[in-house]
This record gives sequence, structure tokens and C-alpha cells, in this order.
Amino acid sequence: MDGLMASSNISRLQDHPEFATPERCFIVETLSQPSLSVARARVEPGVTTAWHSVDGTIERYVMAEGRGRMCIGDEPPQEVGPGDLVTIPAGVRQRISNIDDRDLIFYCLCTPRFEQKNYRALE
Repeated sequence: MDGLMASSNISRLQDHPEFATPERCFIVETLSQPSLSVARARVEPGVTTAWHSVDGTIERYVMAEGRGRMCIGDEPPQEVGPGDLVTIPAGVRQRISNIDDRDLIFYCLCTPRFEQKNYRALE
């Protein structure tokens, strides 16, 4: 194959459905393995996601598009944008606001993988 990966090693975003969450964002899950899950999140302009936490799972947000204001635990809110990496410790409350006039898009890397049973709505 001249050094190219087989197509079965490529997960294409458009091949996965986007779904709305009660948290006020839209998710496309592209990978779910026991040790890691990867999802694209989209928050519409002017929207703040609901306070929540994820027990037993570290979340990392890789910011891709737009500008946001990240709240983690009791720390002061911080602005985030493309190229920023946000680490959210397991069990710590969090939310993000889209402060831009276009969609805020970021990738969520969860270790171990995200499981709904570990999600805690805090509102």
C-alpha cells in the first residue's frame, strides 16, 4: 500500500451522527475504546453548557474553532480558543460558554472512555 493506512484505520466525522445533549451541546462520538474515547463537541453562539462532572474520567478538550470561557471547579473562568488544551480532573465540576458569534468546536478526549453512568448533572 505504499505506506498508506488501510481505510479501516480512518474514522471519518461525517460517518457518525451528531446528537443533542441535555447539557446544551451537540456531540459526535468518533472513538470508544476501554482506555479512551474521542468526541467532537459543538456549542452554539451564546450558549453555556450545564454544570456537570464525570466521575472516574479525566477529560481533555482540544479547542478547534471559536472562543469560549471555561469554568473548572472553583477556579476563575478562563478564555480558551483554537490550539488550547484544557484538562478537567475526574469528578470536578465544569462548564463552557461560547463567547463567539460562531460555533465553538472542540474535541473531548476521555481517559478512560466516557460512560454515561459516570456523568453527573449538577443543575
